[in-house]
Amino acid sequence: MRDKQSAETRAGTRERILDAALNIFSSKGYHDTRLDEIVDESHTSKGSIYFYFPNKERLFLALVDQFASLLERRIIESISQETSAMVKVQAALEACLATFGKYRRQAKMLLVQASGLGNAFEQKRLEINERFALLIDGYLREAVAAGEIAPIDTEIVAHAWMGAI
Repeated sequence: MRDKQSAETRAGTRERILDAALNIFSSKGYHDTRLDEIVDESHTSKGSIYFYFPNKERLFLALVDQFASLLERRIIESISQETSAMVKVQAALEACLATFGKYRRQAKMLLVQASGLGNAFEQKRLEINERFALLIDGYLREAVAAGEIAPIDTEIVAHAWMGAI
């Protein structure tokens, strides 16, 4: 029982830190955010932040990962009932845009703030971009195989699609 409460407390603390970091990063940007501001906003200690995240960069990357996972779930949910590959591609695009609209602060972090923040951020952005391009590429391949669209280089189209976002 005690371990369960302890795990729940830790998860709650981590979420408070992430929520506070999102608020501060989205309003001030990565470079202008200080960990002390996140400490104040999250009502935790600096030690608590360092327990979960070794530095500000890892905290920011955790938020980027969290949003990428949310985006992926929303896309997969939106296409789960679809049978046509092209409808899946369209549903994925619509889910992506709807998620960006609903979660503007997170989208801004991923699409705007993470760009130009150095190698670790660029690697993370490229990793996420590749993950979604592979997802779209798969649906485009299905559409070509089903005769729904003319044969195309699905990899190039998927990457172009991701680049447009």
